[in-house]
Amino acid sequence: MMENKQTQRLIVAMTGASGAAYGLRLIQRLGQAGVQQHLLISDAARVVLRQEVDIELPAADAGVAGALAEHLHIDASGLKSYALKDWFSPAASGSAGIAAMAIVPCSMGTLARIATGASDNLIERAADVILKERGRLVLMPRETPLSSIHLEHMLKLSNMGVHIIPAMPGFYHRPTSIEELVDFMVDRVMAHLGVWPEGMRRWGA
Repeated sequence: MMENKQTQRLIVAMTGASGAAYGLRLIQRLGQAGVQQHLLISDAARVVLRQEVDIELPAADAGVAGALAEHLHIDASGLKSYALKDWFSPAASGSAGIAAMAIVPCSMGTLARIATGASDNLIERAADVILKERGRLVLMPRETPLSSIHLEHMLKLSNMGVHIIPAMPGFYHRPTSIEELVDFMVDRVMAHLGVWPEGMRRWGA
């Protein structure tokens, strides 16, 4: 169920942190909910996808959306993928009207560059656009232990209104599979994007 019209088009990025399953499941769940997604996949994320889930994405960025749609069994028409130097992508400008973005998983390098205003690739530029347009930016960092540098960057972004959702699944719902742990985190990301998934577990419900 969508919270509002503004979140019907989202940017979803994957970077080189461990946790590819989170990003894939997010893309799948958003696709099932009928959300239009602009996909940005870093080179390091491609390496993690190969290592963790045995997915080899096409070299041409234009083919990434179709490959992911086939793997995730969702409608390819709801996905568009872009090269990280495609400055004419809708993700590169606030005038495109895209009001929300999730980076899942988010590497600490990406988080640091967003926190310091760097825009060396389309993922960082898109995050910068969301911030300047006062949209919703959701980051799922995955690192342990956290250094003071990591914590300082996260605090800075949190103070700017960024939703920091570390990959730290709960266990109070007594999960019995890795998939349930992944969905626990994906549910949280979707809720903070303004997309309330069917069957989402709520405390006390």
